[in-house]
Amino acid sequence: MRIISISDTHNKHQDLEIPDGNILIHCGDISEGGTKPEIVDFLQWFSKLPHKHKILIAGNHDFHLEKYSTNLDDIIPDNIHYLSDSGITLENFRIWGSPFTPGNGNWAFNLERGRSIRKKWNLIPQNTDILITHTPPYGILDESKTYKNIGCEELLKKIVDIKPKLHFFGHVHDDFGKKSIGPTLFVNNAVMDSKNRLINGVSVVDV
Repeated sequence: MRIISISDTHNKHQDLEIPDGNILIHCGDISEGGTKPEIVDFLQWFSKLPHKHKILIAGNHDFHLEKYSTNLDDIIPDNIHYLSDSGITLENFRIWGSPFTPGNGNWAFNLERGRSIRKKWNLIPQNTDILITHTPPYGILDESKTYKNIGCEELLKKIVDIKPKLHFFGHVHDDFGKKSIGPTLFVNNAVMDSKNRLINGVSVVDV
């Protein structure tokens, strides 16, 4: 099975060339300003892609998805699996998605480090095969040129505990790539570099 994964497209999704695959994952920041027109434009594009399964989580720029989190059925097409602290089983893989990032609350889906965000990670089932988050775990593909390691410490603790096979994320444009640690393959899918140029590419994982 081939998994295609992207993140942090920030309204430039139309400029991407998406390869074929069985599952297509977007790890958040589909928009720049988080407005409804931006979100709808992305969703229409995403829903028309030919992949059998399409999974989406939100990111810290996607304000509309946070503000109207309980009333999104009118804009999210039926062929998109939108995960927000929720899971789904596809192709015998147990998949969980969460949009939250550590922060001071000025962005969408922001929670303070420590106890506040830990509550979200505690929702992740123990038997999760594929984890999708917007934030990286602390110390793994999370180095920003400005702030160094900005991933989530509490998320790292949870991953050490549950040991998923795959962890897809984005958020940090400067640290695109893949890294295997123990039983888990970590994939930072941010398609843009730190100057918001679409040069990082699209991630492909065969499982």
